[in-house]
Amino acid sequence: MRLQEYGVGIFNAALTKSALKKALKKEYITVNDVMATSATFINGGECICLSVPNEVPSKKKLIFPLDVLFEDDYLAVIHKPAGVLVSGNSFKTIANALAQNIKQSPLDDATIPQPIHRLDYATTGILLVGKTSSSIRALNKMFEDKTVKKTYYAITIGDMNSRGKITSEIDGKTSQSDYIVIASVPSIRFGKLNLVELKPQTGRRHQLRKHLSHIGNPILGDAVYGIDNLILKGKGLYLHAYALQFTHPFTNEEVCLKDELPQRFKKIFIPN
Repeated sequence: MRLQEYGVGIFNAALTKSALKKALKKEYITVNDVMATSATFINGGECICLSVPNEVPSKKKLIFPLDVLFEDDYLAVIHKPAGVLVSGNSFKTIANALAQNIKQSPLDDATIPQPIHRLDYATTGILLVGKTSSSIRALNKMFEDKTVKKTYYAITIGDMNSRGKITSEIDGKTSQSDYIVIASVPSIRFGKLNLVELKPQTGRRHQLRKHLSHIGNPILGDAVYGIDNLILKGKGLYLHAYALQFTHPFTNEEVCLKDELPQRFKKIFIPN
C-alpha cells in the first residue's frame, strides 16, 4: 500500500489525506530513515517517522461557536455556516474551531478533531468530523469508496424538468449529479425559482454549481456560475448540504444525519 494511503490518520500533526500529502511534499516523513515521497510503498515492519519543525504558537485565540448536530466517541457532525472555509491557511476556519466545540473522545487513539470532507466557502450545511485516528482513516476511506450518500438542496433559477441526471466532464474527470424538483414558485425578477434536491454521484470541485449552470438553471446567488443579469447580490449562495447517510464504521449502525433547511430557503417556499 502507498504511504500516502496507509498514513492517513496515524500522525496527530498530519491527520487528513491532504495534510499527509503536504507533509510528504515538504519532506517531513521518513521510512526506515529514508526520505519518503508520494510513491513510497509500505510492506509492513517499517519505521515511519514524521518530523515537523517547531513553529511559534500564535497568541491569538479563535472564538467561534459551532452548532453540533451529533456526537459520539468516534465522530461528530456540525453545521457549517456560510462565509467560512472548512480548512486552509486562514485563522478562522472550521478545522481550527472544532476543538473548542467538540468533546474529546475517551478512546485511546483520541486526537484533535478533523473535518473529513469539504464544503465550499459559501455553502452551508452538514459536515462530518473524525475524533480518533482510526475513525479519521475509516471515514476518509468511506468517502474515497463513495459509500457515503450525500443530499443537498439548492434554489435554482428558471424552468427545469421535474427530475434529471446531469453528466459532464469536470477537470478531465467524469461527473454525475441527480436531481428532483421539490417545489417551484413564480418570481417577478427570476421568472421561476425551484427548490431542488440534489444527489451528487461524484465529488468534483464546484460540481453541483457547475452542473446546474450547465443546464441553464444556476443556483440563486451564484456569482461565479450564474447568469450576469440574474445574480442575487448580498444574500449568499442558496446551496445547502442537507444529509449524510452511511454505515457507522465502528458500531455498524445505519446512520442518516440531517441539517435542516436554513430559514432563508423556507421564506421563499413556505411564506408566513
